[in-house]
Amino acid sequence: MAKPKFQLTQYSLFIFLFFGILLCFFHVEASSELQLGLEDHEPWLNEEDEQVIMVQSSHDSRKSCDFSVGKWVYDQSYPLYDPKCPYLSTAVTCQKNGRPDSDYEKWKWKPQGCSIPRFDALDFLGRMRKKRIMLVGDSIMRNQWESLVCLVQGVIPNGRKRVMYSGPSMAFHAMDFETSIEFSWAPLLVELKKGPENKRILHLDLIQENAKYWRNVDVLVFDSAHWWTHSDQWSSWDYFMEGNNLLKSMNPMVAYQKGLTTWSKWVDSNLDPRKTRVIFRSMSPRHNRENGWKCYNQKQPLAFFSHQHVPEQLLVLQGVLRRMRFPVYLQDITTMTALRRDGHPSVYSRAMAQEEKQHPRGFSSDCSHWCLPGVPDIWNEMLSVLLKQ
Repeated sequence: MAKPKFQLTQYSLFIFLFFGILLCFFHVEASSELQLGLEDHEPWLNEEDEQVIMVQSSHDSRKSCDFSVGKWVYDQSYPLYDPKCPYLSTAVTCQKNGRPDSDYEKWKWKPQGCSIPRFDALDFLGRMRKKRIMLVGDSIMRNQWESLVCLVQGVIPNGRKRVMYSGPSMAFHAMDFETSIEFSWAPLLVELKKGPENKRILHLDLIQENAKYWRNVDVLVFDSAHWWTHSDQWSSWDYFMEGNNLLKSMNPMVAYQKGLTTWSKWVDSNLDPRKTRVIFRSMSPRHNRENGWKCYNQKQPLAFFSHQHVPEQLLVLQGVLRRMRFPVYLQDITTMTALRRDGHPSVYSRAMAQEEKQHPRGFSSDCSHWCLPGVPDIWNEMLSVLLKQ
């Protein structure tokens, strides 16, 4: 009986070895396939910065056009609307204020590897039918709001459009489309309040007074950067407050990060991505002495930068967006706009007398806002494309 037992054990050992080798083979094969799969996806996983710049979500950014990389191309068919648009503020009507050149109106942005379609007012209004779109931020966002209103208003009969004002907000209504294009003033997003002895207190963790205007909106476009970087002489606040802590000073970028985090928590907690699209437009560069040049008498865009610089505000913003649950699209206009030193009002932010025109350098120069028609029109062409996606 021992001999058969020995033969059975040999047979079992042979079967065990055979299946062991087979399992090893499949393990190696499966591991190879898994490794290949990871290699296929590694570029996407490692493109965290690009992913945030394009779409702060699980969307594969390689399928999207990166609008932030490209060049300015002269196009004689621009501008996209009449410079006499009645909704423009005096400060941005540079032609009316005496600016002698007009080429700044005729540049369009050409991204690498794709193109931005020319703005179509009827198409845009059709897609925004029965919707509210609100631009929230500072005077640069007001600049963009005026541009968007002028881009659409020309296709609407005079009796079928109007502008209404309510508190810190204003709204352009296209009545036949039941569409409103609104602007809400909130340059810091969080709340700036008067305290004891009329001191201005910036509450880094309060936002409700501003955010109550942002509810029930279909498309929200935010910006906030310039007011956070004003020098002490031009600062908008005297103290910071966080919780019960009152602080006289704080690193501006630390304060900016705290303010944006308060905004991000409000968006995550109060908005539904199935009902509301949220876009955050990156900072618009200033071309003043602190940045190396002034904008006066500049007549062409820069072709390129010898040393490209990413503003610290953009890095802070990207970091906040990465931590959000809500899918926010970061519209990065910073680098493309930095090339447009020619597009500011400079001394032509107001009507000038003939004598003043002879010596314009003696007057204050606005190198922050933008002449209209001009650069913000291109931001809105880009915005129109983003809202199609």
